[in-house]
Amino acid sequence: MCRSVLAAELDPDAQWKALADAGVLGLPVDGSLTDVGLFCVEAGRALCPRVVQSTLYTALAIDWLGVGTAWLPRLTSGEARGTIALFDARDASQGVAGVAEFVADADQADVIVVSTGAGVAAVDATAPGLTIEPVAAMGGFPAFTVRFDEVAVEPKPVDAEQLRRIANAVVALDCLDLVGVGEAALDRTVDYTRMREQFGRPIASFQAAQHIVADMHIALAAARLAAQSAVFRLGRGAVATRETAIARMRAAEVKKVTLDAHQLHGGMGYVVDTGLHKYSERARILSTLGGGADIAAKWLEEEMNW
Repeated sequence: MCRSVLAAELDPDAQWKALADAGVLGLPVDGSLTDVGLFCVEAGRALCPRVVQSTLYTALAIDWLGVGTAWLPRLTSGEARGTIALFDARDASQGVAGVAEFVADADQADVIVVSTGAGVAAVDATAPGLTIEPVAAMGGFPAFTVRFDEVAVEPKPVDAEQLRRIANAVVALDCLDLVGVGEAALDRTVDYTRMREQFGRPIASFQAAQHIVADMHIALAAARLAAQSAVFRLGRGAVATRETAIARMRAAEVKKVTLDAHQLHGGMGYVVDTGLHKYSERARILSTLGGGADIAAKWLEEEMNW
């Protein structure tokens, strides 16, 4: 992935067009889940607007579940944007009932793929009876409550395993986004500790700082391997709840990685002009979407007991 495509200095419209022209939005259909995962790492590293991932997840859900396929050409070309409301944002093992809460980027979506009691449907975001309300979230995360008041839909029956697989895929891909976030924070921290001097030498030369950086690196390596394992299995047709649970538990540690980055930056780490807070805010949000480490531990327990 060319870093220039994800450059922060691009305005949102230019960035969207660059990603569409590069074929990124077509990866869920033209590529593999591993390809989407590679992009998610770089998206996290560059703090790519979440509407890009929301659209990728929408295309992935439509392709896997076979619902609303007429939207695919528009989504993959960048002509349309989408989002999903397929599972409870607090627990990916639970479906959506009635009102969909904490739906990312619903305000920009042209189509919303939603689960209902009768199945899954791709709903036009301009459909009569559909309303969108903003939800206050950390760091300005684009979250919304979506209400369906007698919205006309044609749901397609989908079994629980199919729905759980797409939910697990979204969680696993978000884990790779977290890896990118953590790696960017680590890179910034290493550069800063080499530059910043205390007592006449760089603070990177002090053993205490080295231990913290080493722990950050170990946590990120574990998170990356666990998430890649989950994505690999999901991409080959498995539901992979066990692997996804482990990936989520490991990726949750990225939140601490970003806090360690703040600590090693000292007072500079809490100056918003440095932009470091953007990584910690994204890590805090993404480490809970679809279920935090405690929720994932329950998935793992259920899998092992079964």
